[in-house]
Amino acid sequence: TVGAAMDCYQTALDYTRARKQFDDRPIASHQLVQEKLAWMITEITKAQLLAWQVGKLKDSGKVEAAHISMLKRNNAAMALETARLSRDLLGANGITDEYPIMRHLCNLETVKTYEGTDHIHALVIGERVTGIPAYR
Repeated sequence: TVGAAMDCYQTALDYTRARKQFDDRPIASHQLVQEKLAWMITEITKAQLLAWQVGKLKDSGKVEAAHISMLKRNNAAMALETARLSRDLLGANGITDEYPIMRHLCNLETVKTYEGTDHIHALVIGERVTGIPAYR
């Protein structure tokens, strides 16, 4: 999921730097475009750090189901939103097969299901937080 998000982000960044509009300025020079790009790279970096931390916990034998659920829930949602924002930044080009955005978007919708829905992961995390299982 992080790899798909990175590809969507890089595609959007490259596109917004190259696409000129309004007095021949790149659309990356506009505040709302920069806000979306800033959100994407921040969330991708957080997802990478979360994956790294969960990997360290696994290597040390201290990983719990809740850690894995946090990772899957967060990173799948982040990648999906990154793909959506990237599609928005590319405008009509965002839905063509000339760019990888729609391929990633379709794949990420399936990842959200096969990695376990965010509701199931929330129940796993909720039990860890409260000590009370809500699904039995």
